[in-house]
Amino acid sequence: MNFLMNLMPLMRNCKEVTALVIAREDRHLPMRERATLRVHMLICQACPRFERQILTLRNATRQWRNHIENDEPEQR
Repeated sequence: MNFLMNLMPLMRNCKEVTALVIAREDRHLPMRERATLRVHMLICQACPRFERQILTLRNATRQWRNHIENDEPEQR
């Protein structure tokens, strides 16, 4: 029981966790927030899916940006 009480500050709901996933794109998360994410991702099915979607969007955006930057001027 004491172990569960120690974990309670690390427990967040999905709305809070998705905000942390998005914030992680813009800034380095402190260790406590990273631990909160990790604990939640272990018990939730939807949030890891959301995280994968965010990573897919980030990679697609990066590829598009590289494509545009490497495009020849006469093709624009």
